[in-house]
Amino acid sequence: MPDQKSPSSALAISSALGAFFLWGVLPIFWKHLQNFPFTTIIAHRTLWSLLILWIILLVQGNAIAALKELRDPRIIAWHLLSGLLLAGNWLLYVWATLHERILESALGYYLNPFFNMLFGYLLFGERHRPLQKASIALALLGVACQFHSVNGFPWIAITLALSFSVYAVVKKKSPLPSLTGLGLETLLLSPIALIWLCFSQPTLSATLYEPNTETWMLIATGIATATPLLLFGFAARRMSLTTLGILQFLGPSLQFLIGWKIYHEPFTIERVISFSLIWIAIALYAFSSRNKQLAVSSPEN
Repeated sequence: MPDQKSPSSALAISSALGAFFLWGVLPIFWKHLQNFPFTTIIAHRTLWSLLILWIILLVQGNAIAALKELRDPRIIAWHLLSGLLLAGNWLLYVWATLHERILESALGYYLNPFFNMLFGYLLFGERHRPLQKASIALALLGVACQFHSVNGFPWIAITLALSFSVYAVVKKKSPLPSLTGLGLETLLLSPIALIWLCFSQPTLSATLYEPNTETWMLIATGIATATPLLLFGFAARRMSLTTLGILQFLGPSLQFLIGWKIYHEPFTIERVISFSLIWIAIALYAFSSRNKQLAVSSPEN
């Protein structure tokens, strides 16, 4: 029944593209908060995201049902794990952005789809055609070309890629809807964030009682992060990790261009070669995936 599935598929793809576009341009937002420690930014992100998500749950009439999920210790463990994975990923991502390492974080998010494909193969039985395997190898070669540019083992890239791929696996296995799951994640992490802000400099109360542009931007971290996460969680539950991985290249491509063109991070010859190989690989993979989709749908027409 392909015609019944196509609207859902189109919505999932649109959600994924929206999430990756927003993540791609977020370095510009974080740069405007560079007067704050990265830990303070992430703590604010957690608390303001919590407020936004639970307002949405209340409006939908799902807040009580979401809280009842906390009766199950497995739910608590599952979403505490996903919350910690996400918090760790964002801490490193914001730190890299504020320390002129946007291109290295972009490298991590280029690697991330390949970890998604690997986990899709190992955990969910997803298979790749020969042309897809060739494109994966070409993209990995492109990523490897950047190793010299980061002067050693690219720990930022590897950590970002691995943590977010494991987060995607956890979200895919979660029995809860995207909004409910994300609401529980932020709820479970909020005590840590609140304690941190109460004892950090400037403290949470000082920040709120002295409102300025940066204060409002800290509040806006909730919107800036909750929106793409909701879109991503919706998409991750409704499409294969392989397809999700291909679409995800949009985010690091935007990060790469922002780091290079706006913040003038070095664009070496290694990165020129890497960028070219990765985009050739994306084109090959997309072409192969499209042919597979046509081959599957044609017998039913």
